[in-house]
Amino acid sequence: MIGDVTVISGPSAVGKGTLVQALLAVHPEVWLSVSVTTRSPRPGEIDGLHYHFISNAEFDELIATDGLLEWALVHGTDRYGTPAAPALAAVEQGKKVILEIEIQGARQVKKHLPNCRMVFIAPPSPQTLQERLRHRGTETEEQMARRLRTAADELAAVSEFDHVIVNDDLGTATAELVELLGL
Repeated sequence: MIGDVTVISGPSAVGKGTLVQALLAVHPEVWLSVSVTTRSPRPGEIDGLHYHFISNAEFDELIATDGLLEWALVHGTDRYGTPAAPALAAVEQGKKVILEIEIQGARQVKKHLPNCRMVFIAPPSPQTLQERLRHRGTETEEQMARRLRTAADELAAVSEFDHVIVNDDLGTATAELVELLGL
């Protein structure tokens, strides 16, 4: 049996990670890909759990050896990618696979896996997104401004997705995601 792939994407601070963790709390059988990134860990992030934090040289090696299902330069500073082997192995094992990735990567996955389910997580409003980003407190003013500029472009990409979940209430958004996945 072949599993299915769901791409979860949306702007920074929209609550993608929180929503995915809420899903996993009620459906631990879902397989979540752990992305690689060249950025530094935020406070509380654990290597191998939240991301695999790697050097630029290690990232270059993954690109050169086709070790990534997708990758992108995000916010003009850091690279993120999805390790191909574990994700494809999970699909081959018949698992429901979640890729929590940014928009550029979502587009690449759709090209490689045209039957994947594309889910855009949207904020209730641009103002709410800005408040969430500020409240998170993990970015400098410059980083925040860059993320907000990127968010405007990302919000414009909503039409490229199969489904949109507005993350206004975590319980409601989680229930919508569970229903979409057929769980």
